[in-house]
Amino acid sequence: MKFMKLGTRPDTFFSNESVRSVCTEVATDLQILVGDCLYQLHKFPLLSKCLLLQALCAESGCGGNGGDVIELPGFPGGVEAFDACAKFCYGITVTVSARNLVQLRCAAAHLGMSEAADRGNLAAKLDAFLASCLLRRWKDALAVLNSTRHCAPLCEDIGLTSRCVDAVAALIASPAALPAHSSSASPWWAQDVAELGVDLFWRIMVAVKATGAVHEKTVGDALKAYARRWLPNVAKDGIVVGADQPFDGAGNGGDGGNASVKQIATRHRLLLEKIVSLIPAERDAVSCSFLLKLLKAANILSASATSRAELVRRVAWQLEEATVGDLLIPSLSCVSETLYDVDAVAAILDEFALRHAAAPPPPVALAVSPDDDDDSPARSGGHRRSRSAESVGFDGAARRSSSAAPVSPDALVRVGRLVDGFLIEVARDPNMPLDKLLAIAEAVPDTARPEHDGLYKVVDTYLKVHSEMSKSARKRLCRVINCRKLSDKACAHAAQNELLPLRVVVQVLFFEHARAAAMAGGAHAAAELPGSIRALLQSKSSGSDQEDDAADRVDEQRLRALAAGASPGDDWSVEGLRRAASKIATLRMKLEEDDDHDGGGGDDEEFARRQQAGLARSASLRFRAFCAIPAARPKRMLSKLWPLARGVTTERH
Repeated sequence: MKFMKLGTRPDTFFSNESVRSVCTEVATDLQILVGDCLYQLHKFPLLSKCLLLQALCAESGCGGNGGDVIELPGFPGGVEAFDACAKFCYGITVTVSARNLVQLRCAAAHLGMSEAADRGNLAAKLDAFLASCLLRRWKDALAVLNSTRHCAPLCEDIGLTSRCVDAVAALIASPAALPAHSSSASPWWAQDVAELGVDLFWRIMVAVKATGAVHEKTVGDALKAYARRWLPNVAKDGIVVGADQPFDGAGNGGDGGNASVKQIATRHRLLLEKIVSLIPAERDAVSCSFLLKLLKAANILSASATSRAELVRRVAWQLEEATVGDLLIPSLSCVSETLYDVDAVAAILDEFALRHAAAPPPPVALAVSPDDDDDSPARSGGHRRSRSAESVGFDGAARRSSSAAPVSPDALVRVGRLVDGFLIEVARDPNMPLDKLLAIAEAVPDTARPEHDGLYKVVDTYLKVHSEMSKSARKRLCRVINCRKLSDKACAHAAQNELLPLRVVVQVLFFEHARAAAMAGGAHAAAELPGSIRALLQSKSSGSDQEDDAADRVDEQRLRALAAGASPGDDWSVEGLRRAASKIATLRMKLEEDDDHDGGGGDDEEFARRQQAGLARSASLRFRAFCAIPAARPKRMLSKLWPLARGVTTERH
């Protein structure tokens, strides 16, 4: 550490209890009270260099030992700083370093020891030493900057803090300042800067970003190091634990436990909001995991709505990088009893939907042949888009900023898997409302889920935890599953799942057999529809659920057109017949069930009693046996479906 010596005379100051004086043959004629210490000095050396003492002596007319005492309350730097200034006036040697320069400079400014009082005064000498030596060395510059917090208002007035901040930012931006031993993942300067208070850190980072010489990823790494240093309260269980406080005057004591905790929470909330305001605009400047940790802390500390909205936007910007554990944000709301904050995840998915809607659509997406993409959402038939996804096109362009990055197909699939994994975790919560679960499940575009095995696990988990669900609620939950997108393993499990509604089991078994038939028989295996299907087309779908009426009418019109002898083409392909037959199977099964309920005794309790009696199990076993029919005879398979359904109905009556 560099130092400077001012003056050449030996130290002749001495103390007598609370009185401090100088050893000389000339009697003292000036008394100055600094704190609890009384100085008995001489007018000539002090008044010649201190404008403040000149003015005070002129006002009070103080004289020798019996005269008035000049009081200097709140003197910057205290007794030590005044002692050094007095020694400088007497020409006694004073040592200046990075440790005491700020106190001496503030004391000199307070006493008016400038060039206006005397040439070569203390303030000018300190400024020269600061600029020529201390601010050019990393450790000294940081030490000087850190010591400005003790006299922050005066340092701001004399411009000392700004000079130190600019000097530190210049050293950070200078390639020559990079040490050779720097091997840490964080920038070489991050750990040192992390020891500063939040206000000084914020000013340094603003100055560093203003230079434009430091990459934004480096700035993000420095923010992570600072948050790791001062925000250890981002714990996995969401509990705020004790931490050091990067604030001036933050004492360890307090008026009480509650007051102390409240003050600490307030300070950490300000710290968090400062960090959020410093996050660079570049997409990969900070990781999505770090952003979600900040969002957890923001919920715990009750940060401002602006900070939380910014974090939500940034998380949605790079959501495909997150993990399921990152999304498990503890819920601290007094209104909701859920374990995790589902509303925060819903807000993130809404922002992600806006980002997805703002991306330019792929060219010639509508020109694909119908047979080229069998699993596209437009041809999936049974899976409807969510209301939130449909509303994106209306207001998404207005709300999405121009900096939003497009979502690649691979990133979209990763987000779909991420959401499914999150839903599996929250489905284990007994207090998880069905509406919120469905809102999260439907917030992801259909193209994000090439297969629905994840959604099936969500439904299965939720049904196991919420066994008291009504039949209508189970039907509503199972509508999020597209049976065409279930794998063979998921179909095998669903066929034996007694918690699923019977019509869902029928759909799974039918699609599984239709898939096998299409692979074995090809396009000539389904040349025409059986007569039983034509008879079904004449029936009315008055017993279907209100939510499925629109979709059923469309499919019924298409089937009527097919039965009337429409020209061969798209709807006579294997996939067209598969979709038609699946809708018929589902519609017929629902008609049989609803007729059974209309006849009496068809409430949820009766269904549960029958389920306990084993009728549902026997029905699913019979349908699995039905699937064992050779795939080369799809026409006979379709004709056998209806007697089987009637047999189940008769058995129920």
